[in-house]
Amino acid sequence: MKLIPLSLCLSVTLALAACMSDSSSVASNRGENNDQQVPSGAPVAVKLIAFNDFHGNLESPGMLTVPDPANPGKTIKVNAGGVDYLAAWVKSLRDKSPNTVVVSAGDLIGASPLVSGLFHDEPTIEAMNLLGLDINAVGNHEFDDGQAELLRMQNGGCKPGSATTCQNGGKFVGAKFKFLAANVQKPDGGTLFPAYEIKKYGNIPVAFIGMTLKGTPEIVSPTGLQGLNFKDEADTVNQLIPKLKQQGVAAVVVVVHEGGYQSGSFNDCNGVSGPIVDIVGKLDKAVGLVVTGHTHQAYNCVIDGRRVTSAKNYGQLFTEIDFKLDPATKGFVPGSIQAANRLVGQDIAPRAEVTSLIKIYQSLVASIANRVVGQAAGALTRGVNAAGESTLGDVIADSQLAAGREQGAVAAFMNPGGIRADIAPAAGGGVSYQQIYTVQPFGNTMMTMTLTGQQIDQLLEQQWSNPTQPKILQVSAGFSYEWSQSAPAGNKVDISSIKINGVAIDPQAAYRVQVNNFIAGGGDGFTVLTKGGNRVGGVVDVNALEDYFQTRPMVAVPQLNRIIQRP
Repeated sequence: MKLIPLSLCLSVTLALAACMSDSSSVASNRGENNDQQVPSGAPVAVKLIAFNDFHGNLESPGMLTVPDPANPGKTIKVNAGGVDYLAAWVKSLRDKSPNTVVVSAGDLIGASPLVSGLFHDEPTIEAMNLLGLDINAVGNHEFDDGQAELLRMQNGGCKPGSATTCQNGGKFVGAKFKFLAANVQKPDGGTLFPAYEIKKYGNIPVAFIGMTLKGTPEIVSPTGLQGLNFKDEADTVNQLIPKLKQQGVAAVVVVVHEGGYQSGSFNDCNGVSGPIVDIVGKLDKAVGLVVTGHTHQAYNCVIDGRRVTSAKNYGQLFTEIDFKLDPATKGFVPGSIQAANRLVGQDIAPRAEVTSLIKIYQSLVASIANRVVGQAAGALTRGVNAAGESTLGDVIADSQLAAGREQGAVAAFMNPGGIRADIAPAAGGGVSYQQIYTVQPFGNTMMTMTLTGQQIDQLLEQQWSNPTQPKILQVSAGFSYEWSQSAPAGNKVDISSIKINGVAIDPQAAYRVQVNNFIAGGGDGFTVLTKGGNRVGGVVDVNALEDYFQTRPMVAVPQLNRIIQRP
């Protein structure tokens, strides 16, 4: 792999596409009810710009590995992303296409870096207002701080009791775009947000149905979801189709925060698998296009005759989708839906007003972000070995164990999905607060509880509650065990191999363990933790990590020997 400075636009076919030029004027039409005159009977062209899993990444997250356009057999690294650059690309396309709609397939906010997360993601909502986002299908991370906070994101207003809310001019107006959540049902039978949005192009209606994954309750703290019911994605769409047809809709776009996996580059569809395949296969034939997210994958597929796309994550790619509408049938012109995942390259002038917004929040957060909290002997990463263990996971678990010692904790367990970034120390080894906040942005509190040895074994077995997507807990120093690759789910772990400080656990004995409040409530499928006794709350997770760095002259890079995989 070669690392070179590069400023370019990449098409999904892995060749250099013609770079899109910027324009000096802001398009006045955002794709709503655009009844421009077209020749009678001529198809109506529409452009859809999509992205997903933005997670508040206002600044570029850094380099992205992409195929080398000069040599597709090799890869290069390019700097990609930044919401002001994404906004510039959106504007350049919208200025050329009067019928344009911009959509997000969820997780627009939540698990965000410090420059957005510290301010309750108000900066991201404000940036998307400037970008011209039209629709956001609510994702699971939008529920991280509960449904009341999510409603505030839509409706505006300052966050009660917070010193870091409404920092831009003393107010927060909320999202000027629509949140959609067709399958999120309230106790009264209605939906938390509208189920769909209908837009007209050349007087032809197109319905955009927005949804999150039905498995959201398994991966979000239950306290934020009280009273909500998450319905099956395909069933929800199919139940809406008759209602939409009564309104004259024959063309339906589904924007859903659920996705799949594939082994190719960002424009490929190699061996696509995952929940989205089954969902698409069940959808009514009125659905011609499905924009997806959640898995942080990039793909450009045709599944069951429908175009299905995803643009990775963090705003480094977007999907440019073009389709045509038939004035006679009001549906999609057969074969007209084309898509290309494109790089958010930095060879375009960033949108000045968006850059200015970012600078406001960067200045507010600078003193906090740049504070050095400690030293690391080397890079600490989320990358796991064959057994599922990572160096950063080990350090986080160790920091949580240290925070729980006063409550008698002898082991700590950290869910891998809560580790959001790597730590690359500065040249002298320094680690900043911004780095550790980006690693743990959720603000979860620590929880010490008592489990029996048998329950600890059950906890480890629940790592394979979804055998196709196991969640290997990161464990603290002194805790070790072995698991078998070939053994069936429910019988993966040899209980006799589970040891604390070298001593095998007693299935009947009681042990104090430390976890965060998310999995303590059964999140990520670790339901056995809800049965833990003598529960005592503790510090916020990022504070535990900061304390760990501050109380050590140098944090070593752990050896990966706590979890052992057997055949």
